[in-house]
Amino acid sequence: MSKAAMIHVTYIETTPQKLWAALTEGEFTKLYWFGRRIESEWSVGARVAFYDSADDSLTDSGEVLVYDEPKTLAYTFKNEFLEAHADRPVGRVTFTIEPAGPTVVKLQVVHDEIAADEVEGWRNGWGPILANLKTYLETGRTLAIQLS
Repeated sequence: MSKAAMIHVTYIETTPQKLWAALTEGEFTKLYWFGRRIESEWSVGARVAFYDSADDSLTDSGEVLVYDEPKTLAYTFKNEFLEAHADRPVGRVTFTIEPAGPTVVKLQVVHDEIAADEVEGWRNGWGPILANLKTYLETGRTLAIQLS
C-alpha cells in the first residue's frame, strides 16, 4: 500500500499568533471545525484528541510530533470512526505558518502518511474545515456549509 499526501495552501488575513490559537485552543476549534473541540497538553509526545460537541464523543486522536509555536505544528491523526480500516496507516498532519505580509500569513497543511486511495476523501474533509477557519479569522463568522 503506497502512502500519499493531501496538501492545502491558503493565505489568511490574520497574525501567526491568532492562527496558532485557532489551531490549538479547543473553544476556538469548535467554531470552525463543525463543533469538534481539540484538547492536548501541546508538548512533543502528548496526546491530541478531538471531541464532538453534540455528545462529547472522541472523533479523532493522535500524538504531538512537532510543537514550534507559532511556526510548525504536527501530530499523528487517526479518525476514530474508521476502525474497520485498522490496516490503514495512521496519518500525520503538519501545519506550517509563515508571514506573507504585515497582516497576512501563509498556511500550508500537509496530511500525509495516508493510503493513496484516501487522499481525495481527506481533501474533501479538510477543504470545508480550512475554508471555515480562513473565513472565521477574517470575518468573525463561519460559512453556512452543509456537510454530507
